[in-house]
Amino acid sequence: MKILVAVKRVIDYNVQIRVKEDGSGVVTDNVKMSTNPPDDNAVEEAVKIKESGKAKEIVAVTVGEEKAQETVRKALAVGADRGILVKASGTIEPLAVAKILQKIVEKEKPDLVFMGKQAIDDDCNQTGQMLAAILNWPQATFASKIDVKENVLEVTREVDEGLETIEVKIPSIVTCDLRLNEPRYASLPNIMKAKKKPLEQIDASELGIDIKPRIEQIKVEEPPKRKAGIKVSSVEELVQKLKNEAKVI
Repeated sequence: MKILVAVKRVIDYNVQIRVKEDGSGVVTDNVKMSTNPPDDNAVEEAVKIKESGKAKEIVAVTVGEEKAQETVRKALAVGADRGILVKASGTIEPLAVAKILQKIVEKEKPDLVFMGKQAIDDDCNQTGQMLAAILNWPQATFASKIDVKENVLEVTREVDEGLETIEVKIPSIVTCDLRLNEPRYASLPNIMKAKKKPLEQIDASELGIDIKPRIEQIKVEEPPKRKAGIKVSSVEELVQKLKNEAKVI
């Protein structure tokens, strides 16, 4: 079994996001970048499946500029066998990523495609579903537990009402939740070994697909600062303010 894992380079979740002065986006220069957290869970799950003997190869793939190969190298250090960087500049929307991944899937012919349930930068939660639709593959989203059986996956997924367990046939797309596992840290020896693992680079323009953005971003603004709260001396005063000032009752 071969597993393809899609990873994304995003601003580190510990970094305070700052909007550019001209409102054209957020500041990324000299800002710490890292792997999208749910993608770390996807890589970890793929490595665990390989360690159990149910998979033979893990291929990590990312889409982005040259620096995005750092994200692939991290996946290689954790346990992936090969890496692929699809070079593309500018805004790359979920549909464009799904189209690119479709071409990679057709080239690599994996049995499973793992990715994070959503990215922390755009919060879209669309790429996995779009890829499943394009490939006409079964999909299991928000996976919090994965059990590989013969020709099927048993996936426990998080839904609004609690947990739902489904079975999907292989090949399939799985989007991974943060509660799926605890990603391991890449040790220094493994980081050094990862530098010797193969990393293929492909230009997105060579894939013969249209990845131009469909959405135009007009302006980015910080949310308004919240006003300070007030204390009330009684329930009657609270009701009065909710009724007369806030006008919510």
